[in-house]
Amino acid sequence: QVQLVESGGGLAQPGGSLRLSCAALTRIVKVYEMGWWRAQGPGMQREMIATISGSGIRKYADSVKGRFTISRDSAKNELYLQMDNLKPEDMGVYYCNAEVMTDWELSVNSWGQGTRVTVSP
Repeated sequence: QVQLVESGGGLAQPGGSLRLSCAALTRIVKVYEMGWWRAQGPGMQREMIATISGSGIRKYADSVKGRFTISRDSAKNELYLQMDNLKPEDMGVYYCNAEVMTDWELSVNSWGQGTRVTVSP
């Protein structure tokens, strides 16, 4: 498993911005795909918000296109989600996900613990 630690969640006003970060504490040899997922309530399934492949191909949920930007710093082993023009419907717990190769595993899929985003006046 890869230990992933998210940060950057919190409270923002509608129209405001937040930047989420995800730090991988395990050395990553190769990235297959990393991304951000969101759960909006207890027992609710996580939905894909944004992903970035090892080659840099980005995908976004329709609801966040044009407002959110996913990026990755390979040297720092970090993943980011810049969230602009936030809306109340963006609220939820955001989880970092990584499907990567490590020194010990050819392919491993891991989740962070989540960081909560609240959008309210």
